[in-house]
Amino acid sequence: MSDLHSINEAINKRAGRKLLPSIAVSLSLIALVWFALAYQRAIFALVVTIAVVLGIRELNKAFTAIDIHIPLWSLTTAAVGLCAATWFGGISGLAVATAIAFPCLLVLLLPRGTVNFVKTASASALALFYLPFLAGFLILLARPSNGLERVMTFVVLVGCNDTFAYLTGVLLGKHPLAPKISPKKTIEGLLGSLVFTIAGGAIAFHYIMGAEWWLGALAGLLTVFTATSGDLIESALKRDMAIKDMGNLLPGHGGIMDRLDSVLFAAPALWLALEIVRRAQDSGIL
Repeated sequence: MSDLHSINEAINKRAGRKLLPSIAVSLSLIALVWFALAYQRAIFALVVTIAVVLGIRELNKAFTAIDIHIPLWSLTTAAVGLCAATWFGGISGLAVATAIAFPCLLVLLLPRGTVNFVKTASASALALFYLPFLAGFLILLARPSNGLERVMTFVVLVGCNDTFAYLTGVLLGKHPLAPKISPKKTIEGLLGSLVFTIAGGAIAFHYIMGAEWWLGALAGLLTVFTATSGDLIESALKRDMAIKDMGNLLPGHGGIMDRLDSVLFAAPALWLALEIVRRAQDSGIL
């Protein structure tokens, strides 16, 4: 037991996270997603909405610490509106709701005056597009009748990327990937995630989606690029604001934003890939 404890402590120190709580939280989130999709897909849309609202609160707290005051309640209302519009109106609903919400946010900032207007407006726009807009693609993945299969395939892809980047980085990592942004991320971790996410994508597309394995391999490659980019972008935000985590709601992960970072950037890419595949199949190309 002492040896296992020592190994666990060594992994925690190397990765900068507590491994066992992180695994427990990840499995709980996967179970929640599966239950919501299997029971009623609209519940999944509600779960996404709640996560986005919590993420906006975390982002607001981080911005406030550096004297940027975004309109919390306006953004919360916009987030709920965007998520609802996406569920009921699809990609058109998401686009129109975003086009309405953005100018409304700017108008609601006018009573504050011109002091720091550009800074506040820019931060508000970042919050709007970073959270509810990108999260809308998670809802788009779940809307069709095969939403369970689509989202669980996405879970496999992102899970493979995050898990094997973590493991190979901890066990083999020596060369920093982006030392000025995220010192603990390594090139070895990236290569590990690349190999296992491509393999996971091939398996998931074949057995879950009933599609060609090579399409899954391409989706895996796309996921590694987008998910890793999302992770690095959130790390850049946190480093600029001089914080380690966006929150502490999820043990071993940090806040909601720390869990959504890779997901938000990977979801639009997978949705687009699945749309291209669907239209190609409908036209007889595939």
